[in-house]
Amino acid sequence: MESCAHEFYKEQNNTLVLKIKAVPNSSKNEICGLFDDALKVKIKAPAVENKANEELVKFFAKLLKVPKSSVILKSGGTSKLKTICIENCTIDKFKQVCVNIDL
Repeated sequence: MESCAHEFYKEQNNTLVLKIKAVPNSSKNEICGLFDDALKVKIKAPAVENKANEELVKFFAKLLKVPKSSVILKSGGTSKLKTICIENCTIDKFKQVCVNIDL
């Protein structure tokens, strides 16, 4: 298991676990950087009827080029603070995709 000073991620058995601070009703889907010990992610969808969670899963699947079934909302279904697991993904792959974000 790896970690960093911010502790927003850990990697276990080829699965990346991310702590997320979701911001629904945003103008676009994007990773904004860090918020405390979580990754701040803006999501276009509203936080009603699970739409923001579904959009979050789609966003990370597209970003990391993995199937939606590989992105699992582990906790925080009704909270802005969430934990997601991304199967078959490493922190190195994540950092390559997020090279322009100050993490």
